[in-house]
Amino acid sequence: MNQTTTNDKYSLAERLKRVKKTRWIRFSIVALLYIGWTIWLNNYYVLFGLLLLIDIYLTQYIPWGWWKTSKNPVVRTVMEWVDAIVYALVLVYFIFIFVFQNYQIPSSSLEKSLLVGDFLLVSKMSYGPRVPNTPLHFPLAQHTIPLLNTKSYIEWPQWDYHRLKGFGPVKRNDIVVFNFPAGDTVAVKQPNPDYYTLCFLEGREAVNRNKALYGDIIYRPVDRRENYVKRCVGLPGDTFSIVNNDIYIDGVKQPRPKNMQLNYLVRTNGRYLGNNDFEKWGISVEDRVPIDVSSLNARMNLESWGLLPNPDGSMNPVYELPLTQAMIDMMKKDPSIEQIVGEPGFFGGQTYPLVRSNTWTRSDYGPVWIPKKGATLKLTLENLPIYERPIRNYEHNDLQVRDGKIYINGKETDSYTFKMDYYMMLGDNRDKSADSRYWGFVPEDHIVGKPMFVFLSLDKDKGLFDGKIRFNRMFRSVDSLVN
Repeated sequence: MNQTTTNDKYSLAERLKRVKKTRWIRFSIVALLYIGWTIWLNNYYVLFGLLLLIDIYLTQYIPWGWWKTSKNPVVRTVMEWVDAIVYALVLVYFIFIFVFQNYQIPSSSLEKSLLVGDFLLVSKMSYGPRVPNTPLHFPLAQHTIPLLNTKSYIEWPQWDYHRLKGFGPVKRNDIVVFNFPAGDTVAVKQPNPDYYTLCFLEGREAVNRNKALYGDIIYRPVDRRENYVKRCVGLPGDTFSIVNNDIYIDGVKQPRPKNMQLNYLVRTNGRYLGNNDFEKWGISVEDRVPIDVSSLNARMNLESWGLLPNPDGSMNPVYELPLTQAMIDMMKKDPSIEQIVGEPGFFGGQTYPLVRSNTWTRSDYGPVWIPKKGATLKLTLENLPIYERPIRNYEHNDLQVRDGKIYINGKETDSYTFKMDYYMMLGDNRDKSADSRYWGFVPEDHIVGKPMFVFLSLDKDKGLFDGKIRFNRMFRSVDSLVN
């Protein structure tokens, strides 16, 4: 007769005497790991979970393996699969939350540092893993279950932000994976641009009422928002600015990343560029943008930027291309390249904060002070648009302006002390990156982890037998690729 059946007649002392030595060893190892994890969590209520481990490994009051002795082979087969799947999901859940997770580069915002199609292993231990805000979620989906097109999480319960100890803080120029801050509110049918930009462009009432165009307006918890990856260029307490595409911290010019790209207008001597040219220079298919030189508006803009027509009035082919300095040096050696002109910085749309009076551009931005935990800021009606979202959305205060005065949580004030650190995150592909210039600061509770290495890299422009797998990037550390 099975032990789970015969155990019913035994006392606790007798049950413990009947436990095999191997199970005692297994229990000891698991219990020590569990206790260590509890200390790391700094939440000793979790120690009550030891009672469950004691029953699983030792006392077995609950018949955990009842299905193993079932006379029905279908029950045994089904439960074997259920047991294996549940075990795997629980293991994946804990690994993804506390150790690492995979991440695929979806856009070109970090090219040529990290490429579209790079698959990264992201360390949660680098900055310390977060205890999940939304503990009840499907471990392999961020916010939506594929195919089913339904939420992958249950909103209740919601836990407060708490980060465990890691190897160190976020450092300047680190490549960081984080939850998209402006992704707290989402127009389901038009997630890009973000909800706040849609409201700025179209009006909040128009976005909220037009479900046919924008869909439902939903809220997502911090850890269920989209994952982004950018370079950290500004730390808490820094005064950050961009002047002519160069970053300044506290007035000091910072070196450019070696693979930083900017948009340029490239004119040829009349020759149309082909695939071989673009592949030689390392320009992806989606980045090959020919300018319609037959358009009057386009020609007028090109002339204002120094791209003049030929004496007979014709205009040679012009392309808008994101280029690194190394790519520019290579192109200048080609006799068919006649002119390379930097694209003006006012391209790219409205920058953060989203107010009509804001004249900052993607190439000339700030200066702006980055909030630091414990630091107190003097609030004015002029700087409030910059810090309104951190105070209201990220730190959950009631913020109102009445009769020219600022009220936080019902009290008139002219200052605010921040509860979290904040960061500025930019893409290396500067003119094709939606980053902090457009949606503002990244709060510390949105930080996910640090990419450690590329374990797979697929070129979407190539076939399987035509160089699709970038073997030269596989198993290389991210630091070696981006610095």
